[in-house]
Amino acid sequence: MKEISLILLSVLLAGFPACAKPGRTTPAPDAIKPRVITEPTKWDTDDPAFWIPADRTQTLIVGTDKNSDGALYVYDLAGHIVRRVGDLKRPNNVDIAYGLMLGGRPTDIAVTTEREMDRLRIFRLPDMTCVDKGDLVVFNGDRNRLPMGIALYKRPRDGAIFAIVGGKSGPSKDYLAQYRLEDDGKGQVRMTLVRQFGSYSGKKEIEAIAVDNELGYVYYSDETYGVHKYLADPDARDANRELALFATTGFASDHEGISIYKINDGTGYILVSDQQNNAFRIFPREGTPGKPHDHPLLKTVDVSAIESDGSDVTSMALPGFPDGLFVAMSNGKVFHYYSWDDIAGNDLKRAPDGVPPAKR
Repeated sequence: MKEISLILLSVLLAGFPACAKPGRTTPAPDAIKPRVITEPTKWDTDDPAFWIPADRTQTLIVGTDKNSDGALYVYDLAGHIVRRVGDLKRPNNVDIAYGLMLGGRPTDIAVTTEREMDRLRIFRLPDMTCVDKGDLVVFNGDRNRLPMGIALYKRPRDGAIFAIVGGKSGPSKDYLAQYRLEDDGKGQVRMTLVRQFGSYSGKKEIEAIAVDNELGYVYYSDETYGVHKYLADPDARDANRELALFATTGFASDHEGISIYKINDGTGYILVSDQQNNAFRIFPREGTPGKPHDHPLLKTVDVSAIESDGSDVTSMALPGFPDGLFVAMSNGKVFHYYSWDDIAGNDLKRAPDGVPPAKR
């Protein structure tokens, strides 16, 4: 009798939606459709980043394929794979910065977290030649912290470039580590820890990080909790004081990829992935009148990307995307390219050819 009761209880529990994983496993019926779906990777896409050169027809999107047999994949604007950089042990997230001085030359770089090796790997764009010696270990090699998220910050006043790194776990304070990237004197990258900062709820993990170079802020997703905001310059007064915590309600579960659509007048939008809802929630970049750290929800858009982890957006005009391009990871080993026009609809502004990448 006891065994029968247990079986009946299991059947009943399985039928209740509250016992299932929150969110949707398929797109909403009216979800926005991508203009392009990339060719698939081998394992598991996670995070994309733009490289936009002077000739914008040559724009590339670099994305991670997250596995012990992982790689960085490089795509063109048509979604074709044009290069693969393998032999990476679970590359998690990637970001791009312009004009790091290496060997006396300004060099555009793609930086990824190599999670299973506790380090960063750095590649020169567009040829994706490695420019590190394999010694860029983060968090002092603490195996409990395992690097996941990364964002690059180029400081406007002196052009210094920093990597801001988040891990699989960490303390309730000083969860993020910020490293300055420089030439080691031999044309390779060295890094120096400049600060640890950032609060953590302890609920899940911190992966998605984004930096607004022009306004000087860093944002990061504290999964299932909210989005935190700090100053990006480690030398700024009150650099370690939290400026805002927003996006704390309405998410099915995980707060994931963060991307920033920038308009030349300092306005724009912060897009945050509501992962299990297959949606992105959009907040004002500039805050509200008189309150630059007030970021109320403006709009939610359903997308066809399934359980999107990482994303990136540009407001620069690109071939086929005159008002900007939004790229989001999707299950199925692919990335989706969305036109900003489709994301904006009748509610959001378009940029007058956006904000160009930081000066080289």
